[in-house]
Amino acid sequence: MSSGNTGRKKKVTIAQKIRMKTALLAYASKALAKEKLDRENEKNKTIEQNVPGLSMTKLSTEELQGLCKTFQEKIDNTESERYDIQSKVTKNDSEIDALTQTICELKGKFKRPSLRRVRVSADEMLGALAENTCKTSMDLRSNLKSVRKEDEKDYKSVEVTDWRKNVEEMSGMKGRKKIFDTFSGNQ
Repeated sequence: MSSGNTGRKKKVTIAQKIRMKTALLAYASKALAKEKLDRENEKNKTIEQNVPGLSMTKLSTEELQGLCKTFQEKIDNTESERYDIQSKVTKNDSEIDALTQTICELKGKFKRPSLRRVRVSADEMLGALAENTCKTSMDLRSNLKSVRKEDEKDYKSVEVTDWRKNVEEMSGMKGRKKIFDTFSGNQ
């Protein structure tokens, strides 16, 4: 057996971790800058290939109008192509969602929400249960309405008329004439 290496992993110090992180960040920033430059170059190449150079100094107004019409036609064509591609993408996305849902249903696997653990001691649980049961039994009578005898006297003092007599008086032509008389008398 060798005395120096017994199967233990060497621990990385904090200073080494910091150096590695800074080196990774520097490499990533260089890679991002290079990727950005490549995109710009590719964009410029496609523009040069698809859009011809224009010299508008020697063109008349009719030629400029014709040029504008051709550009408008190209814009319309590209917009229609973009719309078609976008509709295909949305259709494919909805089909993918439906298929994944059917796969989940067939497998019987559904995503369950992660539950958070709540730490409550047994004493707190018993206390909460005891408070709920005591409150309902004690508050039952205090929540009832109290009936006052004065209110009953007020109701007895009001005269109650028979509504059937009023309906019989107002029915037929007599009632209409009374209503008409009251309206014509007010004016």
